Amino acid sequence: MGSSEPVRPGTPRWKITVPSRPGRLPGVVMAGFSDQANEFRDVALVPHPAVTVLFDLGDQPFVFEDGRGSQQRERVVAGLAPHRARGRGLARSSECLQLRLPPMVAHAVLGASSELGGTVAALDDLWGREAVRAHERLRAAGSWEERFAIVEAALARRYDAGRAADPEVTFCWGQMVASGGRVRIERLVAEIGWSRKRLWSRFRAQIGLTPKRVAQLIRFDHAAHRLAAGHRAALVAAESGYTDQSHLHRDVVAFAGMTPATVALSPFLAIDDVAWPPKAQSGR
Repeated sequence: MGSSEPVRPGTPRWKITVPSRPGRLPGVVMAGFSDQANEFRDVALVPHPAVTVLFDLGDQPFVFEDGRGSQQRERVVAGLAPHRARGRGLARSSECLQLRLPPMVAHAVLGASSELGGTVAALDDLWGREAVRAHERLRAAGSWEERFAIVEAALARRYDAGRAADPEVTFCWGQMVASGGRVRIERLVAEIGWSRKRLWSRFRAQIGLTPKRVAQLIRFDHAAHRLAAGHRAALVAAESGYTDQSHLHRDVVAFAGMTPATVALSPFLAIDDVAWPPKAQSGR
């Protein structure tokens, strides 16, 4: 059985279930969310250094949209750092299954990367009829553990048949994550023996963002979680590699469309470490 975890007082009343064992694909994490009388209807999504796939299993699906006007529901893919993304709708009787994919895995299983750099897209556009079939099986499943197995099998099939990311891109991503987004791009270029132009091109094609933007996103993610944990903005700025507090403020607004104080109160960040234990994630 998967494990179910309560959340801290004052956070949204989701029951969260996670798989009982690690999955086959490295860095892929998933969680099932069951609504427990949440009251919010309009929630800003905080960007994260992973591609998010969501299967909405409730009776009244949420609408997910980004700042460019794209609206999706039921089977949704959010790329890295979607612009001003939000979820809107009725929250009662809701269930959903979310996956977080490292961008190199997403490149293989979704068959797209550059198209997802900052957008919210339909999984149907990437998987075709297979997305609908998977969703139907998830709705019919009798447990979260069965749902996790259905999704893992679908991911494994597509991963084996998909295109692997360049080893150099994978190496650079790992170095960025390990450094909290503070490794110098020039050092990575020297270590892999590529030109700066080639690294930029391959990152855009396989990750969806430039190396500089990826580093900024990873640094923002670290800062956002520190803010949500109650740390002062000045301390977070210093610990996360920002030049000063105003630099932190600019980056937070640019990524999330909110001030640091508002990000610190995000309902999704409040439950983040329950659904996505830090040790299981590749982006933290």
